[in-house]
Amino acid sequence: MGKVIGLAMVVVGTVLLAIGISASDSLSSEVSRFFNGHPTNYSLWMLLGGLTLVILGAGGWLSFRRGPGRG
Repeated sequence: MGKVIGLAMVVVGTVLLAIGISASDSLSSEVSRFFNGHPTNYSLWMLLGGLTLVILGAGGWLSFRRGPGRG
């Protein structure tokens, strides 16, 4: 994975995490947490997707693997 793609994944993942955190603090999430004990599915998917992208992107961005033909 290229460093540019890894960095892009980290940036998109960070944005998704911010959206997920914002959604988990919303009124609908509070109502869902009151009745079900957990926030809405939307906020959970945003948080999980963002975390996954950040981890995968950071791994690709910081990897020290060398491409073919680079020794």
